[in-house]
Amino acid sequence: TGAEVTTVDAPWGRALDRDALAAAIARSSPHVVAVVHAETSTGVANDIAGLADLVHARDGLLVVDCVTSLAGMPVEIDAWGVDAAYSGTQKCLSCPPGLSPVTLSPRAVARLDRRRTKVPSWYFDLTLLKSYWGQERAYHHTAPINMLYALHEALAIVREEGLPARFLRHRAAHERLAAAVDELGMTFVSEAGHRLPMLNAIAAPAGVDEAAIRRRLLDEHGIEIGGGLGDFKGKAWRIGLMGHGATTESVDTVVGALRALLA
Repeated sequence: TGAEVTTVDAPWGRALDRDALAAAIARSSPHVVAVVHAETSTGVANDIAGLADLVHARDGLLVVDCVTSLAGMPVEIDAWGVDAAYSGTQKCLSCPPGLSPVTLSPRAVARLDRRRTKVPSWYFDLTLLKSYWGQERAYHHTAPINMLYALHEALAIVREEGLPARFLRHRAAHERLAAAVDELGMTFVSEAGHRLPMLNAIAAPAGVDEAAIRRRLLDEHGIEIGGGLGDFKGKAWRIGLMGHGATTESVDTVVGALRALLA
């Protein structure tokens, strides 16, 4: 029958309001609260610290989407009290797409163990995955071995660089781009203080056909950036600086191309 869902929205380009979240949690006492950490449509980072206290007070589970944030900025699963989190291999891990790293807290595992009904999905049944992981070794699915090797190597590269250095590199690339954006007379669509370092959402200048500029970037310079989504469709560009792409060279290349096309 599905779930009864209550949504808490924020204006495009702004982070979720903690008071609005707290009020919604108090009203509905949800079993699960799901939050996006790094929102790539808007380039906004939502604050996760402290949210678990509100959720756990109502006996709920906190689920966090870390698809874009993992390995590009601090993701403190245990310190934040997150019960379930998932990510993707293709963003700041700089790994081919195809796997979704997942982690569950003891509270989340206990909730799974208390289920009274069978999970309707086979592939996404975490109770089956739990058996596959544990002593039973019950068959679940054929693992993508090549992807596991790729993820192992990507994680080894992350560890070799070190998380503090990796976070600093992403932040430095963002700040270099932000300085260039200011120099070009453009602005971010995301609010200051909540901007993602790895996904930069920038307002297209007035009177500029943003789609045409994106097409010329690709055709003439071999650079592909994203267009705006939702309320920002046709009004913004989204520039990713993720993993191996979060470098001074990447920033200077895309800025140089934009400067030439906007001149």
